[in-house]
Amino acid sequence: MRVRILGSAAGGGLPQWNCHCRVCEAARAPGRGALPRSQSSVAVRGTRGPWYLLNASPDLRQQLEGLPASASNGVRATPVGGVVLTDAEIDHAAGLLLLRESSVPLRVWSTEEVRAALSEGYPLLRMLERYCGVEWSPIEPGRKLGLDGSSLEIEAFETGGDAPLYMGPGADGPGSIGLTVSDSESGASIAYVPALASLDGDTAERLEASECVLVDGTFWTGDELIVLGIAERDAAAMGHLPLSGPEGSLAGLAKLSSRTILVHLNNTNPILLEGSPERLQVEAAGVEVSYDGLEFEL
Repeated sequence: MRVRILGSAAGGGLPQWNCHCRVCEAARAPGRGALPRSQSSVAVRGTRGPWYLLNASPDLRQQLEGLPASASNGVRATPVGGVVLTDAEIDHAAGLLLLRESSVPLRVWSTEEVRAALSEGYPLLRMLERYCGVEWSPIEPGRKLGLDGSSLEIEAFETGGDAPLYMGPGADGPGSIGLTVSDSESGASIAYVPALASLDGDTAERLEASECVLVDGTFWTGDELIVLGIAERDAAAMGHLPLSGPEGSLAGLAKLSSRTILVHLNNTNPILLEGSPERLQVEAAGVEVSYDGLEFEL
């Protein structure tokens, strides 16, 4: 199995266009120790079959340019076999619109709740029907299913989180799921969890069972955005367990024997500053900070 981090930042990327926090300012100035990053998406490829996307970010066009593709005799060829969505958030689904020129119907896997949100609240799937067409397949937590033409199999599990803001206040919309992605031929497996509300026993067991874990590293502290005066909701309200503190995720992630890589990094997170005390603490725990273009094989 090959895995490539197409984008490692949370919504807005790094630097975010309207943000002047110390991390974004460092990312705008070469040599100040903060690599620019695009918005979160991952590509996986099994022993057999094409690449598949785990989420489709708004930065997908340039991300696909850097994705190693199979040779094709056609003028236009679809570089990926389909897209698996973990939620209905804009930063994970807006990239679907960039695939509208596909010459074949776009394959999309998601929960029924995500399909409904992307058909009504933010109707990307309905819009795509007018362009390339969509072949949607359901994901049900706890049920393993294979990806077409590939040795890859996925199994979803609940990770908490709230409905996207576009659903409106108090909406009973979709939360997030995590994915175990395994290769039926090689036996390799990863866990992909870009939004983690809690690191309970069941979730920790799922992460431990995978060779590699790509996990939520959105915020360092729960009140990160509140302290900066740029939001009223804390990390928990957004469905993200912060990394630091006695109840933070880093302590639990440090106990995993799996290779552990933080993804979906918010532009305000100080671990994005190389050499910062927070970054050093993450590295001392044996946990990696992802970056765009990170690619490895299991």
